[in-house]
Amino acid sequence: MDQVVLTNIIYVAIFLAGALAFGLGPIIIVYLLSPSSHTRQAAGRVDQLIECGMEPIGSAWIRFGIVYYLYALIFLAFDVDVLFLFPVAVAYNDPSLGAWDFVEILIFVAILSLAVVYAWRKGVFTWEKKTYQRP
Repeated sequence: MDQVVLTNIIYVAIFLAGALAFGLGPIIIVYLLSPSSHTRQAAGRVDQLIECGMEPIGSAWIRFGIVYYLYALIFLAFDVDVLFLFPVAVAYNDPSLGAWDFVEILIFVAILSLAVVYAWRKGVFTWEKKTYQRP
């Protein structure tokens, strides 16, 4: 094989090993370091779930307002759209770009701004505190 092809294969293998280490490493660490189920059986609380080493207070079945999910979805959409603007900012170092390219970016940002205004008018960004009665 050619030396360049072999070097590329080695780079891909290194990145694959790194990706597997980052993906499977935390799972293996948690499996090795987490307390076993013996500790809960000894305490007599097998039916109670423990999260983060703390005992839960109250029931886990509480209702969240739909405003929370709408707020999260809007944040996610705009976060992804801002990620599209980073390559554009890098590409603007090229002197061959003209005024029409700048107008296209302004149209893109204007559409994003209209979406923010629409969500604001619909009341998505107003967060009303709701109280729930415990059973």
